[in-house]
Amino acid sequence: MGNVILRTENLSIQFGALKAVNGVSLSIEEDKFTAILGPNGAGKTTFFNLVSGLYKPTSGKVFFKEKDVTGYTPQQRIHAGMGRSFQLTNVFPALSAHENVRLSVQSAAKVKFTKLIKSYKRYTDIFEETNRILKRILLDDKADVKAGDLTHGEQRKLELGMVLAQKPEVLLLDEPTAGMSIEEVPIMIDLLKSVKDAGETTIVLIEHKMTMVKALSDVIVVLANGELLCEGDPETVSNDPAVMAAYLGGGVVHVAT
Repeated sequence: MGNVILRTENLSIQFGALKAVNGVSLSIEEDKFTAILGPNGAGKTTFFNLVSGLYKPTSGKVFFKEKDVTGYTPQQRIHAGMGRSFQLTNVFPALSAHENVRLSVQSAAKVKFTKLIKSYKRYTDIFEETNRILKRILLDDKADVKAGDLTHGEQRKLELGMVLAQKPEVLLLDEPTAGMSIEEVPIMIDLLKSVKDAGETTIVLIEHKMTMVKALSDVIVVLANGELLCEGDPETVSNDPAVMAAYLGGGVVHVAT
């Protein structure tokens, strides 16, 4: 096993009688693309919410670079180096694409908004970094378009750019292609592949689209009923009998490339 950058230890959360995540111990290796699969209700998003600090676990711990961050707020985890996107697009619709990314760049640079008494264009490093990210996410030609006027697929790319602007060491992506048209999905796959190949961050992905899982994943993790069912390379997971039974009712999971 390589360097572990993110680790959970017996992580659990219970809502009344429901154990949404139950004793999940998982290690995420640095620079490996990890996909988390599982049927609806398996606990995938709840697991992400625990890791990113939106939920407080009933029991168990979260470690980032071997530091216990279980008590960290979501903001503290972001500043520590953890980024997160959500199933629902999370952008400022009344601001332009450029302004959305610039706000994230300013936050990462720890520029206080009260000090912006001069044009942001005079903050050359912030302006150039914003333009670089817009080009990186293929939205440089939409820089002045309000986020609310972008297509859904473009908004998803914009959200990715805003997270990348934080320069996270781990990026948690919760179904980044949710709601995208068939034509837009390959563009997002290519974009994430370029991020992976550049070694910019360690990516952990929740996704139902097998085309994306096949194209990107080094490691696949399967959750079922809130518990860790299986983990390994795509071929190992594809042939695991427990995965076949839980995920596709006995069918073959076609995720190997």
